[in-house]
Amino acid sequence: MLSAILHILLDAVILMIAAKFLNKVHLKGFKTALIVALLIGVLSFFLSWLLTAVLNIATLGIFYFLGLGFITRMVAYAIIIEIADQISSDFKTEGFLPSLWLAVILALFGSILDAMIF
Repeated sequence: MLSAILHILLDAVILMIAAKFLNKVHLKGFKTALIVALLIGVLSFFLSWLLTAVLNIATLGIFYFLGLGFITRMVAYAIIIEIADQISSDFKTEGFLPSLWLAVILALFGSILDAMIF
């Protein structure tokens, strides 16, 4: 439980920092970052397996068989960020490409922090 709360706090910090560097990602404040991090976590828990499966079927599993399955996971995560964008009024991404970059940043720095902390 404590690790989940810490993970959401770290994701919120990463969201805040990424929003400062990405011009097309708009985030109002840390409270919004916490809500969006929680929203992305919940949506990811419930939808990422389904989106990844649909993307694997749509691409005939080419990325999966080539050992590049992380590409479909990043696209699925970007779709989840787009859904969070539609749900939250204080978090906006202007287009799919900023959501994809945000997904890459969250996955990369989240993995690094997980390896260091957990």
